[in-house]
Amino acid sequence: MGRARHLFLTGFRGTGKSAVGLMLGKLLDRPNIDLDQVIEASAGVSIREIFQQGGESRFRDLESEALDRVIDQEPAVISLGGGAILRESNRRRIKASGICFWLDADAQTIAGRLLQDPSTAQRRPPLTELSELEEIKQLLEKRYPLYQAAADHRIDTVGREVSEVAASILELWNASLEQ
Repeated sequence: MGRARHLFLTGFRGTGKSAVGLMLGKLLDRPNIDLDQVIEASAGVSIREIFQQGGESRFRDLESEALDRVIDQEPAVISLGGGAILRESNRRRIKASGICFWLDADAQTIAGRLLQDPSTAQRRPPLTELSELEEIKQLLEKRYPLYQAAADHRIDTVGREVSEVAASILELWNASLEQ
């Protein structure tokens, strides 16, 4: 199977990866895998608890292991956690095993979306001591070049419905398969 084996979604939390991934899985008749859910199921605890017990480095180790496992499975739509691209080895594996779409939004939009999702605060710990908006801005600035390096395509999700984002991705996906 060629480069188009998996369809990866990357981007900061709150950019729509889970919702878009679910829709794309149905449209492409492929399994939809949320990497954060794989990590939680494997660890038997929430991401917040993983951070509390072993810190971010432990979580990133579990994330890399989960990525390896899902890459070895049948072709799927894989929604990556927002920080999965932090490790160069993960970025290389993503590039080698599929096409990666970066779902992007500005910090203000992301903060607004996260406020509307009560499960985010329960499942995900803050990564800095900053306010949520300032943390988002700081992390986006740090991760921007990494998302850029990992992704084959950038999709702006601001002001767009899940179905619109999915349609844009499908168009690019199908075009890449024709090359």
